[in-house]
Amino acid sequence: MGRISLWLGVVTVPAQESETPIVPVGAAAISANVDAHLAAESVAEGILDQLEAGVRPDLLVAFVSGEHATQAAVVSQVLRRHLEPRHLFGATAVSVLAGGEDIENSAGVSALALKLPGARFTPFRYRDLPQGDSEDPKVIQRAATQLELGEDLRGVLFVGDPFSVPANRTVDVFSQLGGYERPRVPVIGGMASAGRGAGQNLLMLDDDLLNAGGIGMAISGEVTVDTLVSQGCRPIGRPMVITQCSKNIVRQLGGRPALELLQETIDELGAEDRALLEKGLFVGVVIDEYKERFGRGDFLIRSVLGIEKDSRALAFGDLVRAGQTVQFHVRDATTASEDLELLLDSQRIRDEAIGTLLFSCNGRGSAFFGEANHDARVTNSALGGQPLAGFHAAGEIGPIGDRSFVHGHSASMAIFRKWRFRV
Repeated sequence: MGRISLWLGVVTVPAQESETPIVPVGAAAISANVDAHLAAESVAEGILDQLEAGVRPDLLVAFVSGEHATQAAVVSQVLRRHLEPRHLFGATAVSVLAGGEDIENSAGVSALALKLPGARFTPFRYRDLPQGDSEDPKVIQRAATQLELGEDLRGVLFVGDPFSVPANRTVDVFSQLGGYERPRVPVIGGMASAGRGAGQNLLMLDDDLLNAGGIGMAISGEVTVDTLVSQGCRPIGRPMVITQCSKNIVRQLGGRPALELLQETIDELGAEDRALLEKGLFVGVVIDEYKERFGRGDFLIRSVLGIEKDSRALAFGDLVRAGQTVQFHVRDATTASEDLELLLDSQRIRDEAIGTLLFSCNGRGSAFFGEANHDARVTNSALGGQPLAGFHAAGEIGPIGDRSFVHGHSASMAIFRKWRFRV
């Protein structure tokens, strides 16, 4: 029998006095048992130990490792039988996490249970939503109407199969579900990572088990959903404006060949930063062009895929347009760790978390950081040890500025807190 590891944490937030007060509560647990049934039993037991008798979670978010993928239906049945959640949401992944612990590339099950009085949860499937141009207001309105979503929509959880969902376009549609008269809705989640081909990932939504497509959970009502995306990069050189491009090919920056500007940037680097270029070159695309200065969180990070020597152009890992401001970036374990810690610092001054979902890239494990449990440990510590669960994704989803994107090599999270009206 494999080891069993449980992380236990619970936080309650006092409610206003009433005859039968119901308070928001979160609970999380993880198990590395090599038997899927016993792992699910252990997770359910760990969560029940943290909840008062008779409390039924409004939402249970569960993640199952690839080693247990063929038993995902069993895990789902066990968790639903013991915990009786109103909604179950989850996926299979290469690695799962909870509390300050990762279970990397081996058998594991993790889960976060949330009881959120005053919140509403609307489950949906990708295949059931209207398809079309993500910039078409009619498509957005049809989706919002179909899901019966109103102005109190706080966020959308989304997990998809990377082999069967156009993730970028889908996330863009979801982020606009609030409509054009109010800020865009944050979309948080990740792409399932247990499978290496079509049909190998599994998605859990209530009593359904899907091997393709995507699943979502719209969250509305009296709950605060804070978000954080750590892209783990550091800028080098200076900001530059794209002056000539086609799709993802950038020919000119500031009126000069893009490759020349890149070479100038490299020539000005010290030995340490030049060494980082061997691990990859990235570019940050500014989200809000109206800012006078650009810093951490202002860039959407994408890879530099290659060069065209004849035209001295660069190929970026996303579509761009003339007039956008960009800056080259580098990434390493130290930078990624510092970026996550700095972004989490701002969370320390906010209300205590009820529960947190963490979606960390499957390339940010111990092989990258040189230590186990990095993202889970750092996040768990910064949030005061409150309930936390998540998985290592094949693409992480979260907002930069007022739009949500699919990222790579990032850590994205949704932090649930007591509802506070914010102007």
